[in-house]
Amino acid sequence: MPLTDRILMGPGPSNPYPEATLALGQPMLGHLDPEFLHILDETCDRLRTVWQTTNPLTLPLSGTGSAGMEAAFVNTVQPGDPVVIAVNGLFGERMVDVASRCGAAVIRVDTTWGQPIDPEEVLSAHARPKLIAAVHAETSTGVRNDVAALAAGKGDALLLADCVTSLGGIPVDIDGWGVDLAYSGTQKCIGVAPGLSPFTMGPRAIERRVPRPRSWYLDLGMLAEYASTSGARKYHHTAPIAMILSLHAGLGALLDEGLAAAWARHAECGRLLQDGLEELGLQLFAASGHRLPELTTVCVPDGADDAAVRRRLLEDYGIEIGGGVGAFAGKVWRIGCMGHTARVRNVTLVLAALEEVLAR
Repeated sequence: MPLTDRILMGPGPSNPYPEATLALGQPMLGHLDPEFLHILDETCDRLRTVWQTTNPLTLPLSGTGSAGMEAAFVNTVQPGDPVVIAVNGLFGERMVDVASRCGAAVIRVDTTWGQPIDPEEVLSAHARPKLIAAVHAETSTGVRNDVAALAAGKGDALLLADCVTSLGGIPVDIDGWGVDLAYSGTQKCIGVAPGLSPFTMGPRAIERRVPRPRSWYLDLGMLAEYASTSGARKYHHTAPIAMILSLHAGLGALLDEGLAAAWARHAECGRLLQDGLEELGLQLFAASGHRLPELTTVCVPDGADDAAVRRRLLEDYGIEIGGGVGAFAGKVWRIGCMGHTARVRNVTLVLAALEEVLAR
C-alpha cells in the first residue's frame, strides 16, 4: 500500500495537517533572514496561545519532545537537588533517568501502570523538593494525570509537566494551573512532523535557572537571547527552518479551528473509539475516568497474535497502531487518534478493520 495512503494511529506521529506538510516544501530561508525571524516570532506567539500562557520564554526547541525533557532538567536541577517524580508509565521512568543524570536526589512516587497518580501522595513525598515532575498524558498507558492538582499544592517547589501527548488535544492551562515549565512534541495533537519541542518556562523557573547548565545546546539562557524580540538577538545555532515553517502553519490550522473545538473533536473521537472497542468485546487498559481521548490503550484479546494483528492492519488497510511497552509489550495495543487524524471517519475505519482482522 502506498505510504501516502497510510493512517498513522499509533502512539507516535499522527498524520500531519495538510497546511503543515505544504509548509515543508516552501522555498528555504536563511536562519537570520528577517522574514524567517518574523515567522519565528509569530510561531512563539502562537505557542503562547496554545499553552495558554504569557511566558516570554516560550519557543520551539530544536529537537523532539525528549530534548524538551532534557532541557527542563538540565536548566533547573543541580547535583543533590531533591526532585520528586511521579511514575506511572514509561515517560515517568524516563524523567527519573534524565534527572538522575543531572545528579538530582530523585524521590520516585510509583503508581501501577494504567492507573492515575495520586496527587496527595506525590505532594507529600518530600518536605521541600526543588522540583516536582509529572507526565500529563502518559503515552505508554493512555492515562491522564491531574497536573492542576499538583500545581495547586506544589508550595515553593517548581512544577514540570510533560505535555507531549496532551498539548492541542486536551486542555492545558499553564498560567491558569500554575505550571512553572512544560514541554511538548509537534508530532501528536499539534499535527506536525516530529522534530521540535514546544517549550515554555515561567518566571519562577527562570529565577531559579541553573546559570551554566551542563548542556550548551539546551542552555535556555542563551536560547532566550536568540528568541528574544527585544534588543539585539544573539545567534546560538542554526534553527531548523523548514520545521519551524511547518509548525507555524500547523499551529495556524489548530488556532483557526479554535482550541475548544479541537479539544471537543478529540473528545468525540476518543469516546467513539473507546465505546466501539468495548462493543467489539475488547477490554480497555487505562483506568475509567482517566482515559485520554487522543490515545486509547486496549488489552490484546486472548488468542490474538499482537504482532500479526498489527501487521495485517498495516499491510491490508494502511492503518498503523502501536504495541505495548515494558511489561505490557505484547499485551496492550495503543491506538492514537490525535491531530489531523482525529476524525470520525478514521475511527469508523479502524474499528471495522480491527473487527475483520480479529475475526480471521
